[in-house]
Amino acid sequence: MESTASQVTLTDVSVRYGRHTALRDVSLTLGRGVTGLLGPNGAGKTTLLRILATAGTPDAGTLALLGLDPLTTAGRQALRRRLGYLPQNPGLPSHFTAFDFIDYVGILKEISDKGARRAEVRRVLEEVGLTADRSKRIRKLSGGMRQRVGLAAAIVGDPELLILDEPTVGLDPEQRLRFRELIAGLGENRTVLLSTHQTEDVAALCHKVVVLDHGTVKFQGPPHELALLAQGRVWTSGERSPGALAAWRTGVGTFHNIGTPPAGVSMVEPTIEDGYLLLLDGDRSSVGAV
Repeated sequence: MESTASQVTLTDVSVRYGRHTALRDVSLTLGRGVTGLLGPNGAGKTTLLRILATAGTPDAGTLALLGLDPLTTAGRQALRRRLGYLPQNPGLPSHFTAFDFIDYVGILKEISDKGARRAEVRRVLEEVGLTADRSKRIRKLSGGMRQRVGLAAAIVGDPELLILDEPTVGLDPEQRLRFRELIAGLGENRTVLLSTHQTEDVAALCHKVVVLDHGTVKFQGPPHELALLAQGRVWTSGERSPGALAAWRTGVGTFHNIGTPPAGVSMVEPTIEDGYLLLLDGDRSSVGAV
């Protein structure tokens, strides 16, 4: 059984901005491996990630991150030495080289020994595949390479908790595949929370998925269980079914429909995307939303 010292636990966490409730009574437990965080824009995902990264505090609720309480000064300082955070817009300094920026991050992570810090910089740059480009200024790197620099900065010091906010956004298909490979490897021995809009990233990487909507947890469990929420609710047809909640023409010319199927149609196995769409947009009482 996994030690609580490697777990992330939130209990009834709420955050309000004036009259707006960003998170409402969020309770989660995350362990080693990659957990995907799905939800529409404005669902509260970034607010949740900022709290886990100690960049924000909740208005109510309790947290235990790697056995530490980030709501205390001592717990917050200790946790920051053991976590890595890649925000959606990391704001990398364009005039730095990749090596110099990661070295600066190492200083912030309190790796005071210069030799040990430089060795750590070389290690993380190699891990993200940037050894050959380490002397290039960040402004001369491609978008995918800059994302790798951000990831390298997040894993300096070999953190036990890694928080990634939309790390594959804006990447081309090849870059996304390479990033998935990196994230899967990182999840082998640490707790990784991956916020994404890409259900295919969740299917490829995650052993658990959490769905947020309007600041509340609508689902948490294995990805295949999210897909099963749409069991018996997905079918194909020659034209768009009038009663479908969502439908689109596929590459083979037929329509993929989600909703309440009419009689006599050809049912298909649901995907994670089907379950997610039906959970958010369908009759939630009929799909077992939590």
